Amino acid sequence: MNLARLVGVAALLALAGCSQGTPAAPSAPPPSPSLAAASPTAAVPPKFASGDVRISLVRQLSSGDYFEQWLAGAQAEAKALNVKLEISSGDGNNDKQALNLEQAVTGKADAIIVDHGFAQTVQPAIKKAVAAKIPLVAFDVDPGTAEAVTLSQDDHQIAEQALGALKAETGGSGEVVYVYVAGFAPLDRRNETWEQFKKDNPAIKQVAQIGVVNSSTASAVADQAKAALQAHPGVKAIFAPYDEFAKGAALAVKELGLAGKVKIYGADVSTADIGVMTEPNSPWVATSATDPANVGRVAVRAAALLVAGEQVGRALTVPPSLITQKGLRDAGITGVEQLTRAFPGLTTPDVARVPWAAP
Repeated sequence: MNLARLVGVAALLALAGCSQGTPAAPSAPPPSPSLAAASPTAAVPPKFASGDVRISLVRQLSSGDYFEQWLAGAQAEAKALNVKLEISSGDGNNDKQALNLEQAVTGKADAIIVDHGFAQTVQPAIKKAVAAKIPLVAFDVDPGTAEAVTLSQDDHQIAEQALGALKAETGGSGEVVYVYVAGFAPLDRRNETWEQFKKDNPAIKQVAQIGVVNSSTASAVADQAKAALQAHPGVKAIFAPYDEFAKGAALAVKELGLAGKVKIYGADVSTADIGVMTEPNSPWVATSATDPANVGRVAVRAAALLVAGEQVGRALTVPPSLITQKGLRDAGITGVEQLTRAFPGLTTPDVARVPWAAP
């Protein structure tokens, strides 16, 4: 996600576009869509053929299954494109990330990818990159300049997919608890969709709004959700459009013994989330998300296109897929690296397609 304010490292980890979840051991990089059986439509640029392209990946965070998978995808795509990917991480320290970004600029990387971050600390260095005419891709952080390419998830569609499942399974009517905290750009965009959804579906009644973002978001939301469910015994569903919210809501529903009555519709995905969704009697039945490895691949492709002087849209959006509890269970999915097996729509080779590589 794109953060609007700093709330501490733990909250940053949680709201970074998806939850970092429980740290997982690095897995083998997933296969890149660029390696699919198809023919390139252009010759490989000489600099790429010689392996002389250097792309600096400047990350705010690196630990956790989401970030491990994102990096695995980026590394796989870099290998497929014969690119040297130079990786640094701020490890949750915004000043350290800003310093790493400054070094990427002074080191004259061919392109820079900024992976998350706090806008106020990265924007000065981003301006220096632009002034130095270094192409830059910013994922889930506001670069502060139209000269950079911004890459993000389609947050409106994420909310639409989750709410579509909620509507279908509630019959379009009933009391709903909503989890939301204003001020975070992805959540604000998802909230816009929720507000329109309520107007379009007047039989869906929001009876309570809860939400908090702190160093223990899930447990804090669990306490709030328990209070809301006890105050409104007729609730049929909880719309929690961020996975830490959904995990907290799931804990509350289970502790109150309401798993057979109240269902949860969330957003984002991690290996930890999959564990919660697939455990016995889990009330979390659907989430809409992108595949982190795929997003990492898209970021590298966009940077490579910029290096080659190809046209790239200034705003790239990765569409999500609806991931259901039933689909996860039926396919035996236990981790994010397996998701595309059951949900192939998570792979988006047409976003920032590289013409000299197989799509």
